[in-house]
Amino acid sequence: MSDGRKYIPYEERTGNESIVYFTRDISPEGILKAYRKVNEGIVGRVAVKLHTGEQYGPNIVPSAWVKEVFEKEPTLEGATIVETNTYYEGDRDTTEKHRKTLKVNGWDFCPVDIMDEDGTVLLPVEGGNWFTEMSHGANMVNYDSMFVLTHFKGHTMGGFGGSNKNIGIGCADGKIGKKWIHSHVGGGQWSVAEEELMEKITESTKATIDFFKDHICYVNVMRNMSVSCDCEGTAAEPVVTPNVGILASLDVCAIDTACVDLIYAMNDKDHKAMVERIETRHGHRQLEYMKELGMGNSKYILIDLDNDEVRIYPKDAVKDVKPFKLIKK
Repeated sequence: MSDGRKYIPYEERTGNESIVYFTRDISPEGILKAYRKVNEGIVGRVAVKLHTGEQYGPNIVPSAWVKEVFEKEPTLEGATIVETNTYYEGDRDTTEKHRKTLKVNGWDFCPVDIMDEDGTVLLPVEGGNWFTEMSHGANMVNYDSMFVLTHFKGHTMGGFGGSNKNIGIGCADGKIGKKWIHSHVGGGQWSVAEEELMEKITESTKATIDFFKDHICYVNVMRNMSVSCDCEGTAAEPVVTPNVGILASLDVCAIDTACVDLIYAMNDKDHKAMVERIETRHGHRQLEYMKELGMGNSKYILIDLDNDEVRIYPKDAVKDVKPFKLIKK
């Protein structure tokens, strides 16, 4: 098992390279630009998995932005936002409270499916260390495709929350799947941590992406990146990491790895808080384990959508980032 505290530089990685697209345009138009590079497999009944947030959470991808994306993108006509109830007590641990929170945060412009509202479904986990199956919201299997739209940020237990965390935790149902991931039998609610937690999150993700196969794509939005997860709502730590841009890929490992590389490519002052959060929680294990499970590549070609789709490198992508300033909804 690799040390989840250790960042592996690009030149030390092995294997093939995947394509990851990048734009500095942090806006609905930027999301569309990125999504349209990777949406060839999005067909039929489409689930859009994003973090709708606790009430009044300041850092989520704004609902108004997502509404605009839905209105302008033909493949998302009739799409459904999907979520599951939470394992912790709060604004979203029951369907009734969850529905109220969705309305407060503006997620009432399209259908929202709380996938575990009507029960659970067990999906196989191939090749995992911990699970042979994972409990997901039952309604997930009603969809043909999934668009994973992720607010990339830090995370209290995972170190960072990217596409892997969005679906690994976010598609597991609130009472069974999330408990399997977070709790030891006879232990406390949050008794699973560090490398074991990263592996369990990742195995849950694998069950989802194996179900959708070639009909899943990923967009990560690197804005308002607190070291806290959006599940902390208004209690999240203040944002000190600069906004970067939006990334898209068909490879879940590559897109999350690229986001982490962009953080590490910043100067020490700008990335100190996020790097500390990732390393102290052993978050790098998410990336290595995705690769070990055959979920994607840790090497990638970063394509600059703002400049004739030339290849760029993380240090180039972040060289002009500005000190953080909150982007208003």
